[in-house]
Amino acid sequence: MKEEMMMMLIIFFTGILVFVMKVLWLKPKKIEEHFGKQGIKGPPYCFFIGNVKEIISLAMKASSQPIPMPFSHNILPRVLSFYHHWNQTYGPMFLVWFGRTARLTLADPDHIREVFCLKPEFYEKFEAHPLIKQLEGDGLLNLKGEKWAYHRKIITPTFYMNNIKLFVPVLTGSVVKMLDKWLTMSDFGKVEIEVSQWYQNLTEDTMTRTAFGNNHLDGKRIFQLQARQMILTSEAFKAIPIPGYKFLPTKRNLESWKLHKEINKSLIRVIEKRRTLGDMDMVNGPKDLLGLMVEASRKESSPVITAHDIAEECKSFFFAGEQTTANLLTWTTVLLAMHPEWQVIARDEVLNVFGSCDIPTKDCVSKLKMLNMILNESLRLYPPIVASLRRAKANVELGGYKIPRGTEFLIPVVAIHHDQSIWGTDANEFNPRRFSNGVARASKHSMAFFPFGLGVRRCIGQNLAILQAKLTIAMILQRFSFELSPKYQHAPTVLMMLHPQHGAPIIFKYLRTSPSTKENEGSFP
Repeated sequence: MKEEMMMMLIIFFTGILVFVMKVLWLKPKKIEEHFGKQGIKGPPYCFFIGNVKEIISLAMKASSQPIPMPFSHNILPRVLSFYHHWNQTYGPMFLVWFGRTARLTLADPDHIREVFCLKPEFYEKFEAHPLIKQLEGDGLLNLKGEKWAYHRKIITPTFYMNNIKLFVPVLTGSVVKMLDKWLTMSDFGKVEIEVSQWYQNLTEDTMTRTAFGNNHLDGKRIFQLQARQMILTSEAFKAIPIPGYKFLPTKRNLESWKLHKEINKSLIRVIEKRRTLGDMDMVNGPKDLLGLMVEASRKESSPVITAHDIAEECKSFFFAGEQTTANLLTWTTVLLAMHPEWQVIARDEVLNVFGSCDIPTKDCVSKLKMLNMILNESLRLYPPIVASLRRAKANVELGGYKIPRGTEFLIPVVAIHHDQSIWGTDANEFNPRRFSNGVARASKHSMAFFPFGLGVRRCIGQNLAILQAKLTIAMILQRFSFELSPKYQHAPTVLMMLHPQHGAPIIFKYLRTSPSTKENEGSFP
């Protein structure tokens, strides 16, 4: 009997060992061999951990020191250090291992066009990490197939240019309040502001009004809870990954669980309130996301829109919208502070279009051509998302390479945006004039610039982000000149999106010729 039991145990553990060896060693080595035969190399796979040890080591070394003066915009070695490192050895297309998951880097614009635009049906955006998915919601950012298409159709009218222009008085009103606070904080017309936090507060107000309409005060509290949830999620990703850690009742996990429950409960309460009161606030005013989703939920459709669906879309909207716009404003302000000659050019344009007294209006924003070029150059040098991921849904051929089903792709956005073979020898320099003939002619390839993504899954809130950035920067230029604080350290870092690691302290000097404002008035008095 003991011998039979022993034999069963031997067979059992042998089976486990065979399975482990097959999954954790033989399969990865087979993938390496498949791509190696096609000339695609990469750092060798290490049992179980892949290249994670090297990736973490390179990232920690890169982020340990800020970029020295004179400040360079060559941020690739810092924010995507593993790609920069192995690109020098294996070229722009190589295989890198995140644990036992292989990712093929794609940096050729022709390949990117095929994945995002020509044959998107063969490639998918796969599941986000559970912690990130909890934060950003199961909305447009993560949905797929029919449900994604239906949700996008419902939400799209919120972001029609004619609709978002109706938010302009609200947007400018928020900026006026912010700038008046800066002025009251100033000492003889001079004040130092850490702009990244101020811009987050500003865009938070915009997002709540765009998402919740007349229910924006309820939405603001919810989004503040979600902002705290984002901090906890970021802290979790900095910690050493321990299997099953997310299930342990640690102090951080307990707070995260409590926030998650409170956010969902509050969102459902606001949704039910809107259902009860109806959508009269959308009759004469702009269409908000919550109202459009609630309206769609009343219709008999397939797929059915539930309260949970609406709640998840609100989460997605805040996560993507608030962070993207705040980052764009932060890096644009930093760039104009670094390059005062461009600040003068931008201010001259703003004063020619609006004067020093008028609040920008929806009809004049489109006249800010130079400011639009500056924003594009900011998005090129400092894109909010530094890399994008996709996965092959079937066996495909891409650029002559045979790609097995399930292969994951890592698209290094920041590397493509800084590629000298595409953008020229000044690729790491701030030169907004490269966009003087439009985005398509700014580089040698029309697919080389995609800060908001490409194809059918391009960021739906792009127009809103650009509009708010234009209005905010224009109104700052009317009132202030600005420069980097001596405290500023140039240290772009990835915290889900591209952030200044040590903040962005800027010194603002009030322009005496620019009158102050009064709340609720349409122009400077």
